[in-house]
Amino acid sequence: MAVYEVWAPHAASRVTVEVSGGSHELARLAGRDGWWGGVAPAGDYAFRLDGGPPLPDPRSARQPHGPDGPSRPVDHAAFPWTATGWRGRPLPGSVVYELHVGTFTTRGTFDAAAERLDHLVELGVDFVELMPVCPFPGRHGWGYDGVSPWAVHEPYGGPDGLKRFVDAAHGRGLGVILDVVHNHLGPSGNHLPRYGPYFTDRHHTPWGAAVNLDAPGSDEVRAYLIGSALAWLRDYRIDGLRLDAVHALIDHRAVHFLEELSGEVDKLAVATNRPLFLVAESDLNTPRTTTPREAGGQGIDAQWSDDFHHALHCALTGESHGYYGDFARAPLAALAKSLRHGYFHDGTWSTFRGRRHGRPFTPTGAGHRLLGYLQTHDQIGNRALGDRISTTLPTGRLACGAALVLTSPFTPMLFMGEEWGAATPWQYFTDHTDPGLAEAVRQGRRREFTDHGWAAEAVPDPQEPATLLRSVLDWTEPHRAPHAELLDWYRQLLRLRRELPELGDPDLGAVRVEFDEAAGWLVVHRGPYRVAVNLGAGEATVPLGGPGRELVAAFGAALVSGDRVRLGGDSVALVAV
Repeated sequence: MAVYEVWAPHAASRVTVEVSGGSHELARLAGRDGWWGGVAPAGDYAFRLDGGPPLPDPRSARQPHGPDGPSRPVDHAAFPWTATGWRGRPLPGSVVYELHVGTFTTRGTFDAAAERLDHLVELGVDFVELMPVCPFPGRHGWGYDGVSPWAVHEPYGGPDGLKRFVDAAHGRGLGVILDVVHNHLGPSGNHLPRYGPYFTDRHHTPWGAAVNLDAPGSDEVRAYLIGSALAWLRDYRIDGLRLDAVHALIDHRAVHFLEELSGEVDKLAVATNRPLFLVAESDLNTPRTTTPREAGGQGIDAQWSDDFHHALHCALTGESHGYYGDFARAPLAALAKSLRHGYFHDGTWSTFRGRRHGRPFTPTGAGHRLLGYLQTHDQIGNRALGDRISTTLPTGRLACGAALVLTSPFTPMLFMGEEWGAATPWQYFTDHTDPGLAEAVRQGRRREFTDHGWAAEAVPDPQEPATLLRSVLDWTEPHRAPHAELLDWYRQLLRLRRELPELGDPDLGAVRVEFDEAAGWLVVHRGPYRVAVNLGAGEATVPLGGPGRELVAAFGAALVSGDRVRLGGDSVALVAV
């Protein structure tokens, strides 16, 4: 026999649990408003509210038949963990590698991804960040339309598959971060509104009604989301969570949801005796996100830094459309400001938004609280063709970008395949089983980009299988030119970041940057080292601010002479002074 409990305040008079074809009545639980519970045989199960259709458990740990099917219990204690010596590792001082399970390998499973972990060890990263793995309709997708926040997508390998991956990573000394989505659920397979007030019309988001974090019933909704987060960290031994679009978590309560969540994660870290952390994606440019709770902040350990990405992207590509326009007017100046101050928009006017945006990032010594990156799933996949910058930029310019990321005061993050300049795109792909939803997504994608000048037929169809196949990494590329040369450069930079502490120093106040916007060169002072890049087509002579003692590393033509380094076009040098 098994105990079944469910929060279902929307049930008027009756809740049953259906197990192996039998129906078993649940009773209201005394002292727990809206909760129903009882005992029934163990097995695959579903709940019925007031005689309605069978529904999966909101807290289901496994959905073997998809988001709409019955739930299956999981005995987390039964998994045979082998990496018992893993005690975790902190995020500060580490390098993150973001990957999508379904396109990291041809098989698109946790087990197949685990077979490639040795590549990441040799590369020199510290954490693997998995894009969302909760169940969603169909076989493949980005994962941001998941609907069962406590379960694992079956085509990837289900709960045990994720545990095998985490175990394999820990056995190789790699930590694991999981991307989770609390700001919305997918449009198909979301049964939570039948159970209770999980959403509220008080607030609205790009996905419709907001998750209920501050309206009546929100205590249970918050507990539901926090319980899910803790389950990943506890039951799957995940080391940290990346929180998707926290600016869409609308909460006017005195204690913000993020503050409550970070407090509970800290308690679990103490209980498990290992470091656990949270990383936010936020568009707000407010230091409150990463300020400790005791100082009045929300206590999130780090956040993605789109400002740094946008400035670097503009400097490398010259693109100026959309939100890049704010950075493209003087990209090297924008890059220098981001390196020195964390945020570019720190109360400055944003043309894209039509208003002032952000406030200064503090404290200056906490650069590790910002993740810096050259590419991410968003910045590639949300382009019309999902094209990587490696398809349009010369290898030398990619090497310049890599050097600026991997010697920055931020916590660096790479996107899968970036390290060898992958030629494969990473496009927006779906496998919606609802024909109406599939067509709406297809037309919406085309409409979005035709408004920006693209021909409708040029925009890949998200539902077309070829869109997925084009996005799968080609693992033959790292072994041939020019990819192998770039991969060696990434490995060298990651090794130097470990060996030379000044290259990873998170003190923004200690960073000095000189540049010449017209000539296209920039030099970053990192203690006794200079990271000099020339993004121009011709040769450039870059001042070092002191006599150069040693050319530590270079990609492209570089010659140190006195207090200057002469660089060829699209070249970069790391010089000791």
